[in-house]
Amino acid sequence: MHDERNVNKEAGQEERYEQGLKSWSAVRWSGAGSANVSEVIAEEMPLTIHVNGQEFATVLCSPVGLEPLVYGFLASEGLIRTADEVKQVRIDRLRGIADVTLYAALSPDAASSTKRFIGSCCGKSREFYFQHDARTAKTYTRTLRISAEACYRLIDWLHTNSDGFAMSGGLHNAGLCTVGEGLFTHCDIGRHNALDKLYGTCLLERIPVGDKVIVFSGRLSSEVILKAAKIGVGAIITKSAPTDLALRLADDLGITAVGFARSGKMNVYTHHSRIVSNQDMVK
Repeated sequence: MHDERNVNKEAGQEERYEQGLKSWSAVRWSGAGSANVSEVIAEEMPLTIHVNGQEFATVLCSPVGLEPLVYGFLASEGLIRTADEVKQVRIDRLRGIADVTLYAALSPDAASSTKRFIGSCCGKSREFYFQHDARTAKTYTRTLRISAEACYRLIDWLHTNSDGFAMSGGLHNAGLCTVGEGLFTHCDIGRHNALDKLYGTCLLERIPVGDKVIVFSGRLSSEVILKAAKIGVGAIITKSAPTDLALRLADDLGITAVGFARSGKMNVYTHHSRIVSNQDMVK
């Protein structure tokens, strides 16, 4: 199968590539028989991240938003706290390499964790260290209130801005919001990558996050809650389900976890007092 990037672009095809999508020939079977079709699928690529000349990790990801992904990943892994700690990032998309130069040397702990392979799916393919997460996850202690109506509206906003998923069915989406409106979204084949892209954008654009919430398309796993805690938001709202470990972590870390937010309904599992009615918001 050849790369169609340089030949016979249809109307709108260039935009697909910018979203990490491409066309693929398939044979579709139905009750009436089979037919040749062109399907839109999600692209996946390995991105090997070198830090100060050392191979640190290979991440399987969508080939879009790579700079914020790198920044967010480094922050999530505890290598940086601000974008100012990064001297240079050079990304070679064709070779799948990100060369990062930090102003400071790598710590012995960070250097010992090099050459990790981090998959695009959830679960055991993702490197996961509770000790490391305990050092980088932040407990949310600020005051935050958001109306139930805003929760529904923000989930609808995320759905409206999820064209890549609508076309391919193969992407996760995450959005950063105020308590009243959506700000921006990122998509990726890996839900943890989508959150790292949010984190990286906040670092690069110096967006304060203490008064923000995240809306999300995927399951609330323990890893997702830890990502939210590392970013520093007080609430995460998803249309999907949580796990018990995720909710225990959310409770401990001061994060409001909202699941099954769809069709004007939702379940608020932790720190329930932050979700209020419209009337209570104006009091």
